Amino acid sequence: MKVILLKDVKKQGKKDDIIDVSDGYAQNYLIKNNLAVPVSKTSTNILNKELKTRQEEEGKFIKECEEIKKALEDKELVFQVKTGKEDKVFGNISTKQISEKLKELGFKIDKKQINIVTPIDSIGTHNVEIKLHKKVIFNVKIVLKK
Repeated sequence: MKVILLKDVKKQGKKDDIIDVSDGYAQNYLIKNNLAVPVSKTSTNILNKELKTRQEEEGKFIKECEEIKKALEDKELVFQVKTGKEDKVFGNISTKQISEKLKELGFKIDKKQINIVTPIDSIGTHNVEIKLHKKVIFNVKIVLKK
């Protein structure tokens, strides 16, 4: 029996996959637990419409991410820090601080989307990677000043 998965099912497939399973497994487990629906004209039409709308929404989201990327690639985020002897910075700049600085500039970027490769703990310019989407990754310059 062919079914369309409504959720990921371990060792069977991912959501929206069309798989072929035994009748008993489909009726007694997948359909009964709302993990799948039988394949029919209406169910495949609904699946195709849903996939199309998801794809359009993802395209819009990628365009928004590209606009944010264009706006931020040229910018430098400047942080005033306290230093000790020999210009050693107390602590280092975190993803939360970078996220807050971006929020001040009008960009809502979550701290989980910011990737600091090397610790930002010295005066000067540093690069930080920002991943808004798997297709939209770019670097922002972080400048530490006394």
